[in-house]
Amino acid sequence: MNRLWIGFGLLLIPQLASASNATHDAPLVLTHSTIGYASLILFCFAYALVMLEEYLQLRKSKPVLLAAGLIWAMIGYAYQQHGNVDIARAALEHNLLEYAELLLFLLVAMTYISAMEERRLFDALQAWMVGKGFNFKTLFWLTGILAFFISPIADNLTTALLMCAVVMKVGGSNTKFVNLACINIVLASNAGGAFSPFGDITTLMVWQAGHVTFMQFMDLFVPSVVNYLIPAFIMSWFLPKEQPDAVYEQVEMKRGARRIVALFIFTVATAVSFHALFHFPPVIGMMMGLGYLQFFGYFLRKTLASSLAKKAAMAMAKNDEAALKRLGSVVPFDVFRRISHAEWDTLLFFYGVVMCVGGLSLLGYLGLMSELMYTQWDPVWANIALGILSAIVDNIPVMFAVLSMEPEMSLGNWLLITLSAGVGGSLLSIGSAAGVALMGAAHGKYTFVGHLKWAPVIMLGYVASIAVHLLLNQGLFT
Repeated sequence: MNRLWIGFGLLLIPQLASASNATHDAPLVLTHSTIGYASLILFCFAYALVMLEEYLQLRKSKPVLLAAGLIWAMIGYAYQQHGNVDIARAALEHNLLEYAELLLFLLVAMTYISAMEERRLFDALQAWMVGKGFNFKTLFWLTGILAFFISPIADNLTTALLMCAVVMKVGGSNTKFVNLACINIVLASNAGGAFSPFGDITTLMVWQAGHVTFMQFMDLFVPSVVNYLIPAFIMSWFLPKEQPDAVYEQVEMKRGARRIVALFIFTVATAVSFHALFHFPPVIGMMMGLGYLQFFGYFLRKTLASSLAKKAAMAMAKNDEAALKRLGSVVPFDVFRRISHAEWDTLLFFYGVVMCVGGLSLLGYLGLMSELMYTQWDPVWANIALGILSAIVDNIPVMFAVLSMEPEMSLGNWLLITLSAGVGGSLLSIGSAAGVALMGAAHGKYTFVGHLKWAPVIMLGYVASIAVHLLLNQGLFT
């Protein structure tokens, strides 16, 4: 074992030599060191495991959490040997603060979405669509358009899963329809999420960083519409002609469902106000909004008995036995149980990505990348290329890498990278959380190959949306 540690120490000698010309107050130059190469390889290996999540059945948070710890352990060793560990600690704390702000923001948003789900708001919407007896073409457009307009509020992953449930219930036996409808939902969810800070983690990151204001995201509305409509219009011509069987189901929303939606809108307004009026991080307003939900939950619990008695009296007066059976929907509401239902795997994955990319930034790799892409290339081409890259690599590390580089870009280019990173993931089924989730929800019917066949059509939408953005918002590129 001693020989192992001695050997590891010898491997670090090149790293120490490459850092010898660094000043005591400046970050070490470690891009051509053993530690630098080891960190880069470790991150790539961890991310390869993330991309194979569906096949390995290994949650994506696990490899990046381990990689983040190992990368920062190596960085800590290097800086300690050089006597300036304070620089590494300051960089670590900076990355932790960025993550903490985003974590709390996302946690509140996910809690509200979970509360709406528990109050059966989404079940009621699903039952309404399923019971209308729409044909495949109408259902294709209805699920797509609803996904486009719901995802800016309820995030693209939740929206995609909701619409997929409708598609599976109505056309579950028709593989061709399910595949096309799922591609359509992924496109719509990603495109709809691109023009709102709440639509995706990447848009939230750009807003929190202060590069784009809340209302400026609306400049991406028309390009997002174009990104969705072009491939959707082409795919709609290939839908099956037959009529699906309607499935009628009565769903009663639980008490307080509509008021929780109103509270969520008020919470968003509070977050925007804190950011616009006081220049505070929006997370302050979101956490205040969690207080709104907690007080409303207290109100629901305290008035549960009187609500049950009132409903029972009305049902008995009408001799409505069905209503008496549905009284079970009037149940206590627990905010902390809703918090526990947040997507913790996604939140922990995000932590791993932030810390891994932050470590690579301190090592100097993001500086090299920024020098190559945003100095030697035109920023427009760099942002377009990164959008295509996000079809293979999740858009979260792509966007965090760009924010960590801090390139000097116009508002038009910041909107461009927001658009391209948001909709570029639609090119492949593995390019976005919505696509990966639907491959599991519609297993065997919506597949990687089934999506890949339509990649040229989706690319048309990607190119057209960027062209529309460059044309409509050309004044923002100066």
